[in-house]
Amino acid sequence: MNTVSIHEAKAHLSALISTVERLGEPVLICRHGRPVAELGPVSKGGRITPDPTLKRIKIKCDPTEPTEAEWSDV
Repeated sequence: MNTVSIHEAKAHLSALISTVERLGEPVLICRHGRPVAELGPVSKGGRITPDPTLKRIKIKCDPTEPTEAEWSDV
């Protein structure tokens, strides 16, 4: 992991971001030698898979059609 001071991070932020993007390696930002922040790549989360039970659900009506109660209010 690369370590830089806050001053260096401010001066070279776009270069640091390019390095993180290219290598996928985080950069530790320190103040007076103590770590205060980490600049890292965004994790590419996969798609959420639906529960297999949901595939068995069948809708036998049109859920967008108004109900009788909604027609009586018109």
